[in-house]
Amino acid sequence: MDAVSSAVLSSAKQAVELAIGLVGAMTFFLGLMRVASDAGAVQGVARLLSPVLRRLFPDVPPGHPALGSMVLSLASTALGLGNAATPFGIKAMQQLDELNPEKGTATDAMVLFLAMNTAGLCILPTSILALRSASGSADPAGVLVPIWLASSAAALTGIVAAKALARLPVYRESAGSAAAPGDGAGAPEKKAPPASRTRRWAPLLAGAYASAFAAALVLHWSRSGGEIGREVLSFWILPALVGGIILLGWMRGVRVFPSLVEGGKEGFDVAIRVLPYLVVVLVAVGMFRASGGLDLLVDALRPLTTAMGFPAEAVPVALMRPLSGSGAYALAADAIRAHGPDSLVGYLVSTLHGSTETTFYVLAVYFGAVGVKRTRHALLACLLADAAGVATATVLVHLLFG
Repeated sequence: MDAVSSAVLSSAKQAVELAIGLVGAMTFFLGLMRVASDAGAVQGVARLLSPVLRRLFPDVPPGHPALGSMVLSLASTALGLGNAATPFGIKAMQQLDELNPEKGTATDAMVLFLAMNTAGLCILPTSILALRSASGSADPAGVLVPIWLASSAAALTGIVAAKALARLPVYRESAGSAAAPGDGAGAPEKKAPPASRTRRWAPLLAGAYASAFAAALVLHWSRSGGEIGREVLSFWILPALVGGIILLGWMRGVRVFPSLVEGGKEGFDVAIRVLPYLVVVLVAVGMFRASGGLDLLVDALRPLTTAMGFPAEAVPVALMRPLSGSGAYALAADAIRAHGPDSLVGYLVSTLHGSTETTFYVLAVYFGAVGVKRTRHALLACLLADAAGVATATVLVHLLFG
């Protein structure tokens, strides 16, 4: 019980530290979102992907800013830009909540977005690739294809589950209906009108910026001996995104600095709203882990997982991943150190970590940001997506590395 008692206090402290850590990233990236919105970029992305998004989110009016915010969040997750994905996702949830006729209850669009988000569709799993490289793997990027396929299967399962579960009477009765696009509640948020014409020297400056950035990338590539893999993409995408959005805002006549500051004012307020939800979830997870409950569950599942061809050494990672990202990373690192990064267990835990998400954390943060307490079928849909990711990862790793 001493371990459980310590977990209560340490987990609560960790939740506060996480919330404080979110403030900086959220303040900046929400400001960046405001610049992109004022420049018309968010609405442009939404219009570009409108045919697909309209089928997935029929309750969201065409051109609504939430569509663009969701795209930016999912794209940031796919590119491994975790710090950017959370603010974009929270902004999307806030905009979806504008369409919510029953505040405090998750809408179908919210559930579907979170199911797609927690599926963790990932193109650049930077953290696990770095761990494999640091562990001396002869093929650190060998898990990329399994991760792409497993996370794609998880995302597809999440979409199907969210759509199918929403039709069940037990969830449909509490859904409410989206506000009509013309009744004011679903209207896109107000934004500064874009400039009537592009600044005179803007195209020249944009071309110079793009050329300089490309030249710098080529120079870096030549100095690194021709290796332009995950490290370059991971570290160069975010500066390109920041510089590109700010330059686009300036080109469209947006007052960039005031827009950044105005949009960033929401960051601290959102972190405060999220904090209670985060504390409750992390304390529950910490107590479960410290009490030995996770170990008991692993031992109980060991005969079943072994019969299914799922190594017992990877079970803790699969169970911890939806609960805690740092905990799952530590367990994956321990398994890789014990069995080697290029062993069957090493490949499997790497693929599991890269193709699934911290479901409970994401639900706590995103729903907490808009005060949703009735989550309906969100948790079930997200866990089904996680299960699909784990199953697909297991099959692929056995086929490719068994």
